[in-house]
Amino acid sequence: MAWKIPLFKIYWDEEDVRMVSDAIKAGMNWATGPNVGKFEELIASYVCTKYALTFNSGTSALHAALLAHGIKNGDEVIVPSFTFIATANAPLFVGAKPVFADIEEETFGLDPEDVKERITEKTRAIIPIHYGGCACKIRELKEISDDHNLILIEDAAESLGARIGDEKVGTFGDSAMFSLCAPKVVTTGEGGIIVTDSRDIYERLKLVRSHGRAETADYFSSAEYQDYITLGYNFRMSNITAALGIAQLKKIDKIIEMRRKNAEYLTTRLNQELKEVITPNPLKDYYHVYQMFTIRVNNYRDELAKYLADEGIMTKVYFFPIHLTHFYKNELGYTCKLPATEEISKQVLTLPMYPALTREEMDYMVEKIKSFCEVLER
Repeated sequence: MAWKIPLFKIYWDEEDVRMVSDAIKAGMNWATGPNVGKFEELIASYVCTKYALTFNSGTSALHAALLAHGIKNGDEVIVPSFTFIATANAPLFVGAKPVFADIEEETFGLDPEDVKERITEKTRAIIPIHYGGCACKIRELKEISDDHNLILIEDAAESLGARIGDEKVGTFGDSAMFSLCAPKVVTTGEGGIIVTDSRDIYERLKLVRSHGRAETADYFSSAEYQDYITLGYNFRMSNITAALGIAQLKKIDKIIEMRRKNAEYLTTRLNQELKEVITPNPLKDYYHVYQMFTIRVNNYRDELAKYLADEGIMTKVYFFPIHLTHFYKNELGYTCKLPATEEISKQVLTLPMYPALTREEMDYMVEKIKSFCEVLER
């Protein structure tokens, strides 16, 4: 369908095109190369961690993180059901069991009090998500993980650049994952990153990422034999992809500011015009980067989504509960009581949000939502 207003648009400029073009024209670099290392250095510096390692997707990155942290068969990992399915699937990749905890209404992140109730002697890790560009209650979750000697892995797929005060998302846990797929704050088309302050985890991640090979030199430009010392995967990011990442990261502050201005305008207009819609409302000192702009609508969310689609406005529900999917409910036999998750998932609707979104497009969205609500009241 040709949307009048799509859910997202990649923000790009001629620097992106030039960097990718130069990487292609170099003709020599493959799954490693100078852009990969440089991009990793820039990410680590931006997030304020010692190490960053790139991957071909956020899912691969999260899978690698669990392997690097030694999560294995028989372990339990506490995750939200209100997330993209990769968060819950990652423990399954390594033979562990995802245990669903409920969320809280203020950030849509894991509810620390419910997390405490889900901890057992088999619990090894907690994977909270930072929803839509805003931090969850990560400080409280870190305290819980410290008290119970649990590994804390932040799923920050949607929230590169978000922070609480001066502390950036990605610096609270033992490691953190960011996604770089097309709708994210900055993109490499597909891609992921793990950041950590642990040298040990960083070295393990390198082995997982590239077939378990002990790389004493650049494999793709060296003739020397390099031994394979453990099981690994092909999770690498290409030099061409990393070139785009470098160009995108150079303008991340500009991209975030554009998103925030658009979110401020849309919030103001919706709050002035519509009492039926609940707009994002970050907690004090929470810096939201608005990778998504998610509203809450009581009772008629699905009808509104259909109406907006008919008017050429794309929306999407982020997220349907994972524990209610066919795979988890029918194949794995999950039966969970997650009242906040189920209630909020019936109300949320993500509206278009991207840097180049215009005032005219936002006005059009507000007017169409208003028209729907007026018809509903008759």
